[in-house]
Amino acid sequence: MDKEKMMPNIKVNEGAISEHVIVVGNPERAKMIGDLLEDSQQLAYSREYLTINGYYKGKKVTVASHGVGAAGAAVCFEELIKAGAKKLIRVGTAGSYTEELPPGSLIIADSAVRAEGLTKQMVPEDFPAVADYKLLLKLEEAAQKTDFTYGLGTIVTLDAFYAGPVQFPHMLYKESGALGAEMELAALYVIARLRGVSAAGIFALDGYAFSDMNDYNPHKDFVNKAVRAEIDIALETLLTV
Repeated sequence: MDKEKMMPNIKVNEGAISEHVIVVGNPERAKMIGDLLEDSQQLAYSREYLTINGYYKGKKVTVASHGVGAAGAAVCFEELIKAGAKKLIRVGTAGSYTEELPPGSLIIADSAVRAEGLTKQMVPEDFPAVADYKLLLKLEEAAQKTDFTYGLGTIVTLDAFYAGPVQFPHMLYKESGALGAEMELAALYVIARLRGVSAAGIFALDGYAFSDMNDYNPHKDFVNKAVRAEIDIALETLLTV
């Protein structure tokens, strides 16, 4: 193995992955997706970064976990792109801002509010974090073939998970039209635009963002079904791009 071409953090070699990549936060979810692929092979597991290759209906796909939070996820996104990723779909979970999208439904994010700190150190503060529209449209086409309720719109990317004395700005963003909140997508959209690749994101809603996080429980059957649905939607999307 050529150590000079190995990515320093995710520990995969340049050219070893597919151009079509699904990124997830949880390594266990990456394993679950890997089990759905044919001829799946674990390439590396370093820190929170698990990378798996396989085939979905004959098409080579890579699945990679990026962990929690924009800063660590950005390392993964950058190195995946250096290794050969061209189209990346984030398959994640999020908290809903609206009763029209209850837990167990989906959000397809056409844009992300940059309410995290990472991208402020990369691009001007007024630079937008937006999806690739062609990949986004394919993602929505695949979602329309399911029975799941979904919303298409803006999601908020935050750094903090548990609140301190400073209150979360959820109501401000809800009143501005955002649909929910998560922790990594703005980094993916900004990095994808900087590096000239395509990215989109889909999210299973595992609760309401306004809820007490001490009572947070994402391991419910209807959430698991939504997660499986978004995985299928992402895989079907990658077949068409």
